[in-house]
Amino acid sequence: MGLSTLKSGQLTIGASDFDARPMTYVENGQRLGYEPNVARAVCAQLGLEPVWLNLPMEKFYETLQAEQCDVVWFNQAVTPGRQAHSRFTRPYGIFEEAVIVRTDSDIHAATDLSGLKLGGLADSTNLELGQQFAGAELVPFPGSDRVLPEMLAALRAGEIDALVDDELVLITAAEADPTLRIAFTVETQQPFAIALRPDSENLLTALNQTLDQMEADGTLRQMWEQWIPWRPFPFV
Repeated sequence: MGLSTLKSGQLTIGASDFDARPMTYVENGQRLGYEPNVARAVCAQLGLEPVWLNLPMEKFYETLQAEQCDVVWFNQAVTPGRQAHSRFTRPYGIFEEAVIVRTDSDIHAATDLSGLKLGGLADSTNLELGQQFAGAELVPFPGSDRVLPEMLAALRAGEIDALVDDELVLITAAEADPTLRIAFTVETQQPFAIALRPDSENLLTALNQTLDQMEADGTLRQMWEQWIPWRPFPFV
């Protein structure tokens, strides 16, 4: 297709080694999960080799704008703030957000958070949602690649009373730890997509066409059902 990327024949992907299974995680040097599987399939269609950069999450967009990666492809909800500086593909997933608590907690709804400490990833759509929970004291955590385990550890230790994050990540965490439970889910219907520089028009078109093709031929659904079987495939 002759796509113009930073390195010929490669798609340099701004991402993180952050453990966000089942969306994405790194195990024994391999990047696994729904998102990297989709990325590999897209790149195969486009004749590109995917090459991931492990970046601090707060550096994603400055790295993109500095032309040190072709795309940011890592759990990126499409928001007006991000659209002010970047272009986005069509979504490859649509997700809800949720709040997780200790199993013995009295928190069952947003109104129960008043006066309590709610943790979340700094500068994230999750903490933006937390601002809507009246009276909750927001506790931001910096975006290291260990931030989810750090936030869950703080929850278990009682340093925070609850944690807001993407629902599918928290469902996986709750299933792995009987001392934690999902308090409630907020149906935010956040579209997740690939971010590009505004001048990457040809690459944007190619990515959109490939994702459309993968939806049409069932590849995207197959990958979704492999990694996120408890959530209905969001595209029909």
